[in-house]
Amino acid sequence: MRRVVITGVGAVTPLGNDMHTTWHALLAGQSGVAPITRFDVSDYAVRIAGEVKDFTLDPAVDPREARRSSLYVRYALNASLEALRHAQLDPQSMDRERLGVIYGTGAGGIDLIGDNVEILRDKGTRRVAPTLIANMIDDAASGYIAIQTGALGPNMAIVAACSTGGHNIGEAYETIRRDDADVIIAGGAEAPIVPVVVSAFTNMRGLAGDNDTPGYACKPFDRRRDGFVLSEGAGAVILEELEHAKRRGAPIIAEVIGYGNSNDAKDMIAAGEDGAGPARAMKMAIRKAGIAPDQIDYVNAHGTGTPLNDMAETRAIKSVCGDHAYKLVINSSKSMLGHMMGAAGAVELIVAALSVHHGVVHPTINLEQSDPDCDLDYVAGIARHAPIKIALSNSIGLGGHNSAVIVRKFEG
Repeated sequence: MRRVVITGVGAVTPLGNDMHTTWHALLAGQSGVAPITRFDVSDYAVRIAGEVKDFTLDPAVDPREARRSSLYVRYALNASLEALRHAQLDPQSMDRERLGVIYGTGAGGIDLIGDNVEILRDKGTRRVAPTLIANMIDDAASGYIAIQTGALGPNMAIVAACSTGGHNIGEAYETIRRDDADVIIAGGAEAPIVPVVVSAFTNMRGLAGDNDTPGYACKPFDRRRDGFVLSEGAGAVILEELEHAKRRGAPIIAEVIGYGNSNDAKDMIAAGEDGAGPARAMKMAIRKAGIAPDQIDYVNAHGTGTPLNDMAETRAIKSVCGDHAYKLVINSSKSMLGHMMGAAGAVELIVAALSVHHGVVHPTINLEQSDPDCDLDYVAGIARHAPIKIALSNSIGLGGHNSAVIVRKFEG
């Protein structure tokens, strides 16, 4: 099988409108969670989220086309173009039939749907946007990215709720391995901070409710944790066949070596308490990577900050790694970014790859009171330098969807 490497990364997050800014904010333990500003939340029980701040559309994107699109698509375009620049790759310089896009979302253009429902109600049927359908669908980002770059190869959008980013990157990895493409732009994006979604998650009792101190709201693995923080953004990676990358002298951040996915097959909302579903995804990724569990050095956990999820994920890691689980370095990017839904797995895989590349792991913030159900090393408080060779990124989604992607330090 062909080897696959990451040659470029890009992101739009609550901590920054590019991956460089986001990465350094994570290392510094900064939170991107703040009061919601996009609409009036004075009557809402939960009034905080991880909003993207001061977003500016990439100048390479036609602003007229962008105005028709969902916000999640604009985030995806920015992240993808940043990743291409980071990879030093001009799509026009390669065989574009060998360039693909596998890029997804969990909720799609839910912002456009909400806007047009209001237009229908207030102004009538003739005022609903004729471009609504093409722009609200879950494959709008993958379509727009292909149009922007001229990518003629494999193109799809995999939807798997909060595991979407991981699945899209994993399936892109498999597509290159089986020789259906040489380069794929992969990842996930989401823009779910709209009234109906905030209300629904609040009524589900899934959100952290610390409105007065937003930066302390998300407490993964802490005994006091009471929910996740809804967030938005995008993550994109350039996956490239190794020899193709070498021929053009591309920068190589890390090598992708394994991918697994599974389903709990139990409930549309609650994760299984035993963590068996995520464990199956991790075991599959480990088997396909051709490594042993005790070769993993670091896990970027799904780590939402909900009581059940963090406990179940800890159990999953223990069931897969045994006693080695207590030697792992583990953290939660969501402690600072919030839960970016369909974008989470993509941004977190980037974080895992950068951690391998630079030998440093960002902290899990707000972890101050230990929980006997969560007794592993979650890098509380401050960043840690460590000789990380192999890292695993977990994602766990509504509907029981689980993904696991493994990256290794590139050594030729």
